[in-house]
Formats: sequence, C-alpha cells, structure tokens
Amino acid sequence: MQFDDILTRSPLMEAVLRSAHLIAQTDASVLITGESGTGKELVARAMHATSPRCKQAFITVNCAALPETLAESLLFGHRKGAFTGADSQHLGLIGAAEGGTLFLDEIGELPLTLQAKLLRFLESGEILPLGETQPKRLNVRVFAATHRDLYALAQTGAFRQDLFYRLNIIPVELPALRERKEDIELLGKHFLTQFAAQHKLPVASLAKEARQHLLRHAWKGNVRELRNLCERLSILLAGRDIGLTNLPLEIRSAAPQFSAAPFSLPETGINLEDLERDLLNQALERTQNNKTHAARLLGISRDALNYRMKKQAV
Repeated sequence: MQFDDILTRSPLMEAVLRSAHLIAQTDASVLITGESGTGKELVARAMHATSPRCKQAFITVNCAALPETLAESLLFGHRKGAFTGADSQHLGLIGAAEGGTLFLDEIGELPLTLQAKLLRFLESGEILPLGETQPKRLNVRVFAATHRDLYALAQTGAFRQDLFYRLNIIPVELPALRERKEDIELLGKHFLTQFAAQHKLPVASLAKEARQHLLRHAWKGNVRELRNLCERLSILLAGRDIGLTNLPLEIRSAAPQFSAAPFSLPETGINLEDLERDLLNQALERTQNNKTHAARLLGISRDALNYRMKKQAV
C-alpha cells in the first residue's frame, strides 16, 4: 500500500496525506485518529511503505481483540515456564516488529495495566517479557490508531494521560467521508469496478439521481460503509445502471446529517465567507485557541479546522 493507492480528489484529504507522507520519513510515533471506516490502517500501511523501515515487518495488533488474560504475553512475550502453559519461549508481537513498525489499532481499548508498560517501551525502547529479569531493548516504530476521543478518556482516567500525550506528539486525523464529498463518486466507481472484477461480473454504474443521494447520505460507517454497499450492488445489479430505487431505504430517505434546527437564510442573503470566518473565530475564542476542542464544537475534524483556518486566514 502506497500513498498513490489511496484514492482522493478532496483538498482536505490531500492535505492530510501530504502531512502523513512527511511524517513517514521520520522515526516518530504517530497517533492516527478518525471515525471507524475512514481508512486509518490504510494510511498506516502507506506511511510504513514510504518510511526508511519499509523493507522490515509491519505488525498489526487489534487491541480490542486481545484476550485480557493473555494480552501482556502476546504483546511483550514470555520465557518458557513463565506461567502454566508457557511450554516455549514467545517473542511477542512487539518483538516480531523488530526493525519495523508496530500498528496498534483501537489503542483506546488497551487495558490500563498494559498502557503503563507500553509507555515505558515508548520512552526507553525496552520491554520486559514475562518471566524475564532483564529488559530487552528493541528498535520498533509505533503507530497507534483509534476512533475514540482519547483526550476525553484521559480526562476521566479511562486512558493514561501520560500515554496520550506521548502518542499525540504527531497526530494524523482522517476526515469523515461526509467531509470529503468530492470522493464519494470517485470511490463508488472504483469499488463497483473492483468488485465486478473480483466476482467476474459486468460492471454496474450509478445513475445521476443515485449519485445525488449518495452525496446526501451521512455515511456514519464512512468509506467502509460505501465499500460494502458497492459490493452488494455490484453483485445484485451486475452490468446494470443503478437507479434511486435500487439504493437502500436509509440512503433514499436522505435523512439530515445533523439534528440541529435548519438554518433560515435571511431574505437579504448572507456572505458565506464572512459567516464561516466568524464561526471559526467564535469557536477558537470560546475554547481559548484549543483547536481540538474548537473542531469538536463545529462538528468537524481538527484537520478540517486547520484547512478552513488557512483558507480564511484566521
């Protein structure tokens, strides 16, 4: 997976990928955030592929799927006889990434006890496998990803604050699909072509009215939701022109994406650029220039906020 393999024509997504490409050349730990289905692992793989560690291992760990009783052993390894059932020495997933990159997906689900050991590893480069008395030094770069608000979790004690700040040195925040509408049609065509080839079927196409409704959909599952929809349509409507009636009800209904009351346009009209600039300034003033909190107030990602601030010269 390379950056060129990530399809986009969205200026916002392009800006994020440019930043990620620059970060990839360093050896710093990275925190990749974004809603589920935005492509966090794809970006992590692209960063590894363009980094100096590209010829070494890329080890993926789903922290949410780690069995609690075995999580420490699976991550940090153990020596033979360290506990009942430890019949042989185990390198551990961190050890398996030696010289390469460790991708910790859903880092927010990692138990607090292991967060402390992970922090030590990030700070010192050393791990202590179960049953060992001497720490082991490793050369591993760490990427972490989450769809959760780690800052909020850290404030409540559900995630270690010191680990959050250690990971958050270089954040990469992926925009939701509804923030990169320019990509919906592009990705839809790509997925329909991809699945037609995969299932050896004629390629389906999207009619104009269907495309318009795809643009209005909220896409809470983001790119993953669009991908799954396209696979279904490519099989059920192979070679056909996909119309509005062929789309699922939740897309045809085109429910509003936000629950707030609709804005009433004054009869005299407004200056949209001035309104956006004013809202940006209000959000920054209210949060004392905390961009993360300001973005949350505006219902956009931090990268979307930076993009709009640059556009408006705020």
